[in-house]
Amino acid sequence: MSTAAGEGAGDRLRLSLDVTAVPTRPMGAGRYTLDLAAALATRDDVDLALVSRANDDERWRELAPAATVESLAPGHRPARLAWEQTRQPQLLSRLGVEVHHSPHYTMPERATVPRVVTIHDLTFFDHPEWHQRSKVSLFRRATRVAARHAEALVCVSEATANRLRERFTPTGPVHVVRHGVDHLRFRPEEPSPGADAHILAHLGITGPYVAFIGTFEPRKDVPTLIRAFDRMSSAHPGLKLVLAGQPGWGKAEVETALGQARQSDRVIRTGYIPDAAVPALLRQATAVAYPSLVEGFGLPALEALACGTPLVTTTGSAMQEVAEGAALLVNPGDLDGLAGALDMVVRGDDALAGRQSRGLAIAARHTWAASAAGHLAAYQSARQSGAGGNAGATGKVTSKATSNGDTDDNGDR
Repeated sequence: MSTAAGEGAGDRLRLSLDVTAVPTRPMGAGRYTLDLAAALATRDDVDLALVSRANDDERWRELAPAATVESLAPGHRPARLAWEQTRQPQLLSRLGVEVHHSPHYTMPERATVPRVVTIHDLTFFDHPEWHQRSKVSLFRRATRVAARHAEALVCVSEATANRLRERFTPTGPVHVVRHGVDHLRFRPEEPSPGADAHILAHLGITGPYVAFIGTFEPRKDVPTLIRAFDRMSSAHPGLKLVLAGQPGWGKAEVETALGQARQSDRVIRTGYIPDAAVPALLRQATAVAYPSLVEGFGLPALEALACGTPLVTTTGSAMQEVAEGAALLVNPGDLDGLAGALDMVVRGDDALAGRQSRGLAIAARHTWAASAAGHLAAYQSARQSGAGGNAGATGKVTSKATSNGDTDDNGDR
């Protein structure tokens, strides 16, 4: 267990973390919440209470045995969101927590304890066409409320923090805290000889392949990936494209691209894959493609680097921020550029020399322990302000989690 600099062993923060939005098949923000909860539960300067959905306590007790688990929230989203506003404030008062963390945009607006809210991206404002209309309305309002009333905000990248400040003037401090990597799982070496092959065979994957993992939604730009693979794969007989993830909003465009592809028989769709299978999928890939138009962070890209796998991703948002110097970068939506980059990786172009070692070094700086320490800085600032104590703040970026868990004062930018 670790203790943050400047905190005494007896100064334990009583913290609640809302995990009610984490689905049974987590991706993206759900993975972030799971790994953060596990990291926070190991700290000896935090007394952690997890607020979960009713009948969803078992996985949280297994994940974080040192934490208290309160499984009371309804499972259906509208009822859960109503419960967050009407009943959760009472629960937080009963628990006696000093800070409450809402890791997915919404927060209990009438709670009397300081609140920290994580903002993952601003695409609900910038690209509403990428989302269901009901979600656009919900998350736009939630982001506005958090920017105005949360005692502190966490953004998962500088790209997200910059976009947040461009659109709003947050009243609480903004902390940039990147995700971590589970380096026991995501590493170049497989856990035992043949373990990865067994997992891949179970998924129906054989031979060399390019891997994508994520929900099939517009901003992931899976159709462009399918077309790029179709364009370059004729020069690489036997190469396959593995699309791992569940259909989401906009899946019809993926089906259209597959229907038009000449090499559609070389595209493997696994559906959602268990979390335990993800390291094998990334580690054994010839390349990992993450061609998103915009990302708040892009955790699979970082996990690919941790596995030592060549990464092709896009410029202009968090992926470039995280992976520049290690990944091959192409412009978002650039079909020719994506096809060319994938071809370079599959051919083993000499221009790629050194990128693997740089990727491993980048990934090594990202740990969930460091991320938890960065979050703790946000919690401490919220506790110091007190509930409703953010009125005089100006959205200053106060800290950024670094490789060793320290924080740097970045000031206003």
